[in-house]
Amino acid sequence: MYPADYAYSKDHEWILVQGDIGTIGITEYAQHELGDVVFADLPEVGDTFEAGDPFGSVESVKAVSEIFCPVAGEVVEVNALLAEKPELLNESPHQDAWMIKIRIIRPEELHGLLNAEEYAEYLQEQSA
Repeated sequence: MYPADYAYSKDHEWILVQGDIGTIGITEYAQHELGDVVFADLPEVGDTFEAGDPFGSVESVKAVSEIFCPVAGEVVEVNALLAEKPELLNESPHQDAWMIKIRIIRPEELHGLLNAEEYAEYLQEQSA
């Protein structure tokens, strides 16, 4: 269920690292907990964030939830498609519904994230 080449935060974001660029989105678990997504508020290209900083929010029929940056970086691209089709976050959270791409400032922060197996175990522990 969770792609093995992604890293995961305990806040339910994923990051796919390719060189010094990290593509970030929310996990299948997060979108399921949110319910039907109706709006995504995303940052601007050029914005910078520290690890753990909120970079945007997602509004669903249930609530508004902040989305956190798993590592420090500068936004180099924003998924503009989510402005028109926020429901993609429910339909394809690990592929089409990526939220932002960042230039990673401190790659060592990636070591604090979970791999797919660790993330699945974390979810099981949280539901117990």
